[in-house]
Amino acid sequence: MRNIFNYIDRPSPVHRLTGATKFICLLLWSFAAMSTYDTRLLVLLTVLSFVLFYISKIRLRDVSFLLSFMAVFMILNNILIFLFSPQHGVTLYGTCHELFSLGGRYVVTKEQLFYHLNLVLKYFATIPIVLLFVCTTNPSEFAASLNRVGVRYTIAYSVALALRYIPDIQKSYHEISQAQQARGIEMSKKQNLVKRLKSASTILIPLILSSMDRIDVISNAMELRGFGKGKKRTWYMARPFKAADIAAMAVCALLLGASITLNVINGGRFWNPFV
Repeated sequence: MRNIFNYIDRPSPVHRLTGATKFICLLLWSFAAMSTYDTRLLVLLTVLSFVLFYISKIRLRDVSFLLSFMAVFMILNNILIFLFSPQHGVTLYGTCHELFSLGGRYVVTKEQLFYHLNLVLKYFATIPIVLLFVCTTNPSEFAASLNRVGVRYTIAYSVALALRYIPDIQKSYHEISQAQQARGIEMSKKQNLVKRLKSASTILIPLILSSMDRIDVISNAMELRGFGKGKKRTWYMARPFKAADIAAMAVCALLLGASITLNVINGGRFWNPFV
């Protein structure tokens, strides 16, 4: 059964950081990567993201499904950009260096390829960090971190419950799928895609019913315990900041500062090596 947005407990320096630290670092890192198209900084962020992914001891097979989905989305995004705006890079960088023509208005230029390179680097710089945050942060600790940065504890706890519930949905789907196949409904790769989708649709109703029943049980339990009556609450998983947490947030703040500085030096978000 594939893991999707699951917490994976491993003994690593990334896991030892507090949930609040990882949440703040995720925000700073994302702002730094999204606010610039400077290839030099994007390359640095990409290298650092892969290094952190290695340090966290999260294996590629642990997140293979998500990586495959995001790779397909990234490829489609680049293809559609070129199909609908093949000269977008020329417009952004203000120069035009033609390489070859594909016919009509589809002329491949260095500027367009450079723009697509930056888009790919943005994905590589942010996706590993998002996966790290999801896979190395306990949902309860994530709720505590949200509350620590100012989010109401009722909303923070709802987010934590949703993250905790994703593995339960996966488990229920797998169990119902196995039961359906035991009754003779073929859902393996032997069938074509259309028949597999039709067979998978038969799982939705029992999955929804079991999910609604579980939601009702949880909501009743929380109501009986008076959840939401007080203005504040304590968190069992909350942890104080340590030196490593301060250092991680400082590095991410420096990266965001570097992104802003490069935007000022470049006169905008784009670094143009063609002038």
